[in-house]
Amino acid sequence: MVLDIYITVLRMDSLKDRVKEIEKEAIINALKECNWVMAKAAKSLGITERIIGYKMEKYGIKKEKKNMKTRVLKFSISLLLMFVFVTGAKAEEQKAGSMTVEDIKKALGLSIYLQGGYTYNFENPDSQENEFRIFDHKANSFTLDLAQLVFVRDAPMNGVGFKLKLSAGETAKFIHSRGLGDTDDPFDLTEAYIDYLAPLGNGLKFRFGKFATYHGAEVIEAKDNPNYSRSFLFNYAIPFTHTGLMISYPFTNAVTGSVHIVNGWDNTDDNNKGKTVGLSVGIVPMEALSMNFNLMYGPEKDDNNHDNRFLFDWVGTIKPVKNLTFILNTDYATEQHSAPDGGTAKWYGIAGIAKYDFNDRYSLSMRAEYFKDQDGVRTGTPQALKEITFTPEIRLAQGLIVRPEYRHDWSNEQAFDSNSKKNQDTIALAVMYTW
Repeated sequence: MVLDIYITVLRMDSLKDRVKEIEKEAIINALKECNWVMAKAAKSLGITERIIGYKMEKYGIKKEKKNMKTRVLKFSISLLLMFVFVTGAKAEEQKAGSMTVEDIKKALGLSIYLQGGYTYNFENPDSQENEFRIFDHKANSFTLDLAQLVFVRDAPMNGVGFKLKLSAGETAKFIHSRGLGDTDDPFDLTEAYIDYLAPLGNGLKFRFGKFATYHGAEVIEAKDNPNYSRSFLFNYAIPFTHTGLMISYPFTNAVTGSVHIVNGWDNTDDNNKGKTVGLSVGIVPMEALSMNFNLMYGPEKDDNNHDNRFLFDWVGTIKPVKNLTFILNTDYATEQHSAPDGGTAKWYGIAGIAKYDFNDRYSLSMRAEYFKDQDGVRTGTPQALKEITFTPEIRLAQGLIVRPEYRHDWSNEQAFDSNSKKNQDTIALAVMYTW
């Protein structure tokens, strides 16, 4: 009896390994057939570009690397050029005398951000992956998440502003827009845009370039989120960046609107002849309540201008008392002729976050979430994902944040630990510093 059980377990392990090998081989073959163009390979496999990137990282699939020294050199030259340009312009305005470090920071609009952490998965998966976690996907490993340089200047009335954000690290591999990086490239040009504030009424702003998405309750940098890990909604329901044009106008102190005409979801190089249109309305009816209503509609498939993707995103922030904040976020999206049966694919979800500041040093955040990938087009598996996360925060010094975190994920399918379990539990310790 014991021997039979042992043989069965061995066969199950062997089957899981075989399934992983088949999946890995299928991805490699698709990438080779598509000349390592991830978007085309993902389309041929019936999955998203974000999922194929995750799978490539999971299985260690890499195309022939570009020379690392060349990439570092280009990265360094871009920083040097920006430094020379801005400090040179500023120096002309300065009276005689040397510039201090603070003068240089102010002239450049410069900030530096560093983020890293360790995440332990209680299942100790052989894949060393936290399933369906994009930014904290590595299990039982120290990770350098992000090293960022940011140069920013706000546009004055009838003046020009800009933002340049350069990212490096594990996170950079997963936020590339098409045309600006491969999955195994740890460098990313995350934002690069120019603002012009026209002197019309309260100021009509034009933004052109690549910028972070206006959807969702979270952002790429963990320091600006209540939790260290990101929600399933941020990972799978919405885009990360857009390239194109944004026009925004503050009608009053309580109402702001913006229109977006962009290449689409995470596209610097457009993949079809269509354009994606977006609309955002921000409302602040009272000091304790703010809401953002966001829409996006347009074709996102390769060489397909007809099958449109629709996204509705709503974010509400409530502060009933000074130290307590509630954030609610819901997303609903569809895409025509994208379900396995040729019908309309759907994904949707809701997340709630509560954060309490005990004092200037300590906070506690909790997030609960439900995400339904009805047709498996976003996560690769038709399923309903849920999670609950607890994140204490300690602000040790100016700019230095430490966050321990516990998170429990579960699915209605056996989607975790190489499709053998319905849940996973992790604990993490993250450190973030801004200069």
